[in-house]
Amino acid sequence: MAEKKAEQYYTPPPKLGKWEGFRIFIWNSETHQFLGRTGASWGKILLFYILFYSGLVGFFLAMIAVFYQTIDLKIPKWQQDRSVIGSNPGLGFRPMPPESNVESTLIWYRGNDEENYKYWTEELDKFLEVYKNPSSVPGDGKNIVHCDYENSPGDKVCYVDPKEWRSCSPENNYNYHRSAPCIFLKLNKIYNWIPEYYNETTSLPENMPKDLKEHIHTIKNHHELNTVWVSCEGENPADVENMGPIQYIPRRGFPGYFFPFANKEGYLSPLVAVWFERPTTGVLVNIECKAWAHNIRHDRAERRGSVHFELMID
Repeated sequence: MAEKKAEQYYTPPPKLGKWEGFRIFIWNSETHQFLGRTGASWGKILLFYILFYSGLVGFFLAMIAVFYQTIDLKIPKWQQDRSVIGSNPGLGFRPMPPESNVESTLIWYRGNDEENYKYWTEELDKFLEVYKNPSSVPGDGKNIVHCDYENSPGDKVCYVDPKEWRSCSPENNYNYHRSAPCIFLKLNKIYNWIPEYYNETTSLPENMPKDLKEHIHTIKNHHELNTVWVSCEGENPADVENMGPIQYIPRRGFPGYFFPFANKEGYLSPLVAVWFERPTTGVLVNIECKAWAHNIRHDRAERRGSVHFELMID
C-alpha cells in the first residue's frame, strides 16, 4: 500500500504591528527589498521611465523644430480672410477701464478731483510712452522717418509726432481736469491690409455722417483723400445732444502712408485724439466711433469697423 504523502497547509504570515510593518516595507532584510522592490526591479522601472520621458521630450523638441521651420516670425502664415481675425479691422480706444472691470467700456471720473481722474491720465501716459520715446521700440527708432501724403516711407516706418496732439497732450492732462477729456483711437493692425479709400467724393456712403462728408468735400489736395476717416457720434438722440462739440486731433483719420502694416521694426500705429470739448456732466453718454473705407464694414453687434464706449463726468 502506497505511503500517504504528508499534507501541507498554508500558514498565514505572522501579524505585525503598524510600525513593524512599515519598517519591513521600507527595508526587508530577508528579501532585500526597498519600498517593496528589489534593486533589480528598481533599476528596470527607472530605466523604463528614463527611456520613456527621453523619447517624449525628444519627440516634442522635434515637433517644435519642424514647426519653426514652417513659420516666419514676422510674416503670419494665414493672412486676412484666411486668418482668424479676418480682413475687417476694428477700432480700439484708450484709456481703458481698470483690469478689475475688464468688460467695462465706461470712462467715469470727477473733473474737480485730481486723485480721481489721475488713473485715466496715467493710463494714457503709459500708452503714449512709446510714442514720446520712439527710441524704445525695436530698432532704436532708426527705422523711423517723417512721412506725408506725397512721400511714402518705403522700407522705413512713419513717425507719429506727439506735438501734433496739442490740447490732448500730457502737459495739459489731456484736458481731464477741465471735464473735457481726450480719447485716443487706433485702428487694429491687420498684416498687409490695404484700405480702399473714398477717393471720389461722389461715392460717399449714405450712412456716413453729414459733417464728415462736408469735411471730405473741403479737401483740395487729392492725395489727402487717401485717409481712413473717423467719425464719433452719440448712439441715441439724447447722447448726441449730451456729447457736445468734438475735435479730431491732429486730423480726422488715419493717413494712408501708414498702410499697409508689414510688421517692420519701429512701426507705431497712427492715432486720432477725439477731444470732447463740452460734454454734459452728470449724464452717461453712449458714444460710437467708426472707421471709414470701402473695405471696412460696420456691424454694431460684432463691433466691426467701430468701437463703443461710455463717458460720464461728475
